[in-house]
Amino acid sequence: MLGDYLEAARLLKERGQSFVLATVVRAERPTSAKPGAKAIVTDDGTLVGWVGGSCAEPTVVREARKALEDGQPRLVRLCPPEQLGSGPKEGVVEVALTCVSGGTLEIYLEPHLPKPQLIAVGHLPIVEALVNLGKDMGYDVTVMSPKADPRRFPRADHIVTDLDFSKLRIGRDTAIVVASHGNYDEEALEGALATEAAYVSLVASSKRAESVLHDLRQAHVPEARLQQLKYPAGIDLGASTPPEIAVSILAELVLIRRRSLISGMGVETPAPPVGEAAETEATPRVSQLPEASDPVCGMTVEVGSAQHLSDHAGQVYYFCCSGCKRSFDREPRTYLVKR
Repeated sequence: MLGDYLEAARLLKERGQSFVLATVVRAERPTSAKPGAKAIVTDDGTLVGWVGGSCAEPTVVREARKALEDGQPRLVRLCPPEQLGSGPKEGVVEVALTCVSGGTLEIYLEPHLPKPQLIAVGHLPIVEALVNLGKDMGYDVTVMSPKADPRRFPRADHIVTDLDFSKLRIGRDTAIVVASHGNYDEEALEGALATEAAYVSLVASSKRAESVLHDLRQAHVPEARLQQLKYPAGIDLGASTPPEIAVSILAELVLIRRRSLISGMGVETPAPPVGEAAETEATPRVSQLPEASDPVCGMTVEVGSAQHLSDHAGQVYYFCCSGCKRSFDREPRTYLVKR
């Protein structure tokens, strides 16, 4: 059985897909899941495996998706309301399961995220330095250049010998650094700014960058996307050599990624705005996972993925399982009075 989960995890990793491995580490009867039970939860909320019944499963999915947002593992303790606070508190997320007649489950959620991706556009020494430093920092590194010589980039994971970004998997975990030094800056940036990459930067002087921006506007690149271009690339460390410039760029990526993580769930750090004095402060946003309370059992239900809901007197109510929905539909007044 373990081999099945390991194989599924391997396939997800190969596809670059995020997932959480959920493992029951402790159980107090009566519970349907036992220690060692496992499930895999993907970023779209799909759960494959078994870690508990209809009340436990939505809680595991909800907390797993939170783990994928902040990249942090967590121990989830599901127990009757009267037992809340009876166990260790540090590092534990406690959830009351009022629709279960007794029993406690403790489930460890371990997020597995794809490596962050660094695309270095160019064929000169700065790109060589970015490849080496990026690999040492755990990035999946791609060199993109019509002039790329694979012998110069032995540590690169991928080499693309044109400027076609559609060949690559690019998402919010992707950073693109254009360092072609005037050879094909405009062409590369036009393609890079059309992607979903969270960070796009240009290695250039301010004067050169302004010229590039003018050409991109002439090419009708949306102004909103141009505002996301960071130039000069990197933190101002007074860098002058290619390795120093690479350090300043990777330091900026660390700053952006870590500020996003430590700011908590539902917080995203956008790419810095245009200009030499670009700020990198994280900007909070509203969580993309709105939640509601099950009026029958009190459990928290993720609205977007709820499978059980009822429309009563013009208001929608969400339920953790079909049993709670049936109870509500039979006697809605009973549960609305509780509220």
